[in-house]
Amino acid sequence: MAKAQNQSAPIQTTVFPILFAISIVHLLNDTMQSSVSALFPILKDSLQLSYTQIGMIALAMNVTASLIQPLVGYYADIRPRPYILPIGVCFTLVGVVGLALAPYYAIILFAVIAMGIGSAIFHPESSRVAYLAAGARRGLAQSIFQVGGNIGSALGPIMTAVVFVSIGQFGVIWLTFAAIIAIIIQFNVARWYSRQDIRPRPKAKTVTTGSSKAGLTHAQISWAIVILVFLVFTKHVYMSGITSYYTFFLIEDYGVTVSNAQWFLFAFLVASAAGTFIGGPLADRYGRRNIIWFSIFGTAPFSIMLPYANLFWSGVLCVCAGFVLSSAFSIIVVYAQELLPGKVGLISGLFFGLAFGIGGLGSAALGWVADATSISFIMKLVAYLPLLGILAILLPKDKKVLA
Repeated sequence: MAKAQNQSAPIQTTVFPILFAISIVHLLNDTMQSSVSALFPILKDSLQLSYTQIGMIALAMNVTASLIQPLVGYYADIRPRPYILPIGVCFTLVGVVGLALAPYYAIILFAVIAMGIGSAIFHPESSRVAYLAAGARRGLAQSIFQVGGNIGSALGPIMTAVVFVSIGQFGVIWLTFAAIIAIIIQFNVARWYSRQDIRPRPKAKTVTTGSSKAGLTHAQISWAIVILVFLVFTKHVYMSGITSYYTFFLIEDYGVTVSNAQWFLFAFLVASAAGTFIGGPLADRYGRRNIIWFSIFGTAPFSIMLPYANLFWSGVLCVCAGFVLSSAFSIIVVYAQELLPGKVGLISGLFFGLAFGIGGLGSAALGWVADATSISFIMKLVAYLPLLGILAILLPKDKKVLA
């Protein structure tokens, strides 16, 4: 009998049941995470918060996740720990209960920090599971994993429109059921994970040639990683502008109600989920670099027109921007994993951590600017960020990365 495969010789069959399982947990996890930003209009009114304080809530959760995720990924590469998967969701459960019951701003900050820790544990190890279960279809596997998170994020505005507006902050307590279901699924995923040969690869004794991959030098790989990090910055500052402040923009500039504004945000996030799912298979067919370039730079026409459109076209442009922009992130992760093979956990932790950290910093900075100027100015400011996606043309071509 052949031994289970390790990272140096990954399984060739795509294990769809595991991919769907972690995608469902990603959906449940990000539904709980999205309850934070979904509550922003409710918390602003009930606790009399400023836009700066709203931004600090996002910062507390996202920077916590940002700092911890690369560490989790790094140590998982050295010594994978399958049963850390359900433990991560336990932290999120604690945060959900705290968020539902918190009477003060300070307690809300502690609750979202717990949720940030949960995400920090969940994302790197679950991304590693997706890598192990992918077989030869890494783009598709990463998209299946990430589309669950996008759908979960999209459910936040619906919860606000249907639940939080009528029940208020305490409505978050219903998400404890989502956490319990996620913990059960993660135990089963962890059992499959533990049966794989996940021991770290022994270092190969090779002659130093000045390059870590055929066709690419260390300097070229480092430069490519820097570009990818910058593209993640571009994408997630824009995303944080939309997810944190677009509803306020609709309320203030168009006179939309809180409930109706959430449906616009829901449409943006559903489009983002669709873009995430389609991006992976397209990259497997047309190339990682091509889809990364198209995704970020191609968002610019929609994002730039959005702040100047009427209400109907604002919704249409928002959906188009979400669809095009979100096809990039899963491909950026796969591209980076292929640049640095054997460091799946570190890369996953780094890029998911960057996404959370940049999103949090972006929310806090944009909140401060919004207090000093206006929400309308914020929408116009972030609209030009996707233009920086032009830098993707400087990335190495796929054939060199896969050489």
